Amino acid sequence: MAATVGWGLIGASNVAREWVIGAIRSQEGNEVVTVMSSDADRASTYARANDIPRHCTSLDAVLSDPRVNAVYISTTNELHKAQTLAAAAAGKHVLCEKPLALNLVDAREMVAACAQAGVVMGTNHHLRNAATHRKIRELVHSGDVGTPLFVRVFHAGYLPPHLQGWRINKPGGGVILDSTIHDADTLRFILGTEPTSAIAFSQQANLASGELEDGVMAVLRFENNVLVQVHGAYTVKYSVTGIEIHGTDGSIVGRDVMTQRSVGRVYLRNASGEKEIPIEHENLYNRGLAAFNAAIHGEGQPSASGEDGVRSLAIALAVLEAARTGKHVEIRYP
Repeated sequence: MAATVGWGLIGASNVAREWVIGAIRSQEGNEVVTVMSSDADRASTYARANDIPRHCTSLDAVLSDPRVNAVYISTTNELHKAQTLAAAAAGKHVLCEKPLALNLVDAREMVAACAQAGVVMGTNHHLRNAATHRKIRELVHSGDVGTPLFVRVFHAGYLPPHLQGWRINKPGGGVILDSTIHDADTLRFILGTEPTSAIAFSQQANLASGELEDGVMAVLRFENNVLVQVHGAYTVKYSVTGIEIHGTDGSIVGRDVMTQRSVGRVYLRNASGEKEIPIEHENLYNRGLAAFNAAIHGEGQPSASGEDGVRSLAIALAVLEAARTGKHVEIRYP
């Protein structure tokens, strides 16, 4: 593998513009080679605004470029599978946005294709890269709260107009597949166990249309019998985000931590009182790209693998089914 990693952006997305392009460029030897959009004007404007030397409207043009070693896929969700399979067949490493696909069979096929092609596949679950969540995981696994019993996740906010689009009006959108799926991955990362069942209620307040939801409250039961309450929404303008973990010997409280930004505070409460835990913040996406680069060079794994993407999708789909049917849903991993 050459020292230089050339990236092709499949999708001229907001998340790439705001976070991923900078994270790619933060890695030594990494460069953004080209960007693809189905809209020629958008591709041209995007490339010019983000100082990307090439742009195109064809997936083949990206994958046939010998300077492209890896692709970041951030198109709408129903396109991820075909684009990932094509990238794997072309020998390109794949960092894909969540959800990997709209069903588990497709997601599993994507992971298998990358494995068979010998390319690295990662899922862009950024929250597990947060210094706050890594510290919370450390506290849980070192026994600072004793045996974990309950968790509450607050991930409700307001979806600004420039991010609404397909998230509120297109199949594959909705807050569960867009946001709750991140919560699922974060919970797996922190607790080190898998959820086994879900119940949920969803809401359509004033943003989503059709069958899509713009709010959800769900309860997950994990295999170690921890109960988790998750609140997600697009419609809450003045909320704060957070995560609380309550155990037999203490509680961890994280505030302003369910965010793309490298912010937030963590507190530990026990018989001795409450103390703030020191956090050394760093850019979540930079850390994720560093892990992905290391994996490309044969050193470790992406911070969130393709398998992690499959499992977070399984959880999100179970929450979606529970909300739509009103039934208790068992989570089954393929």
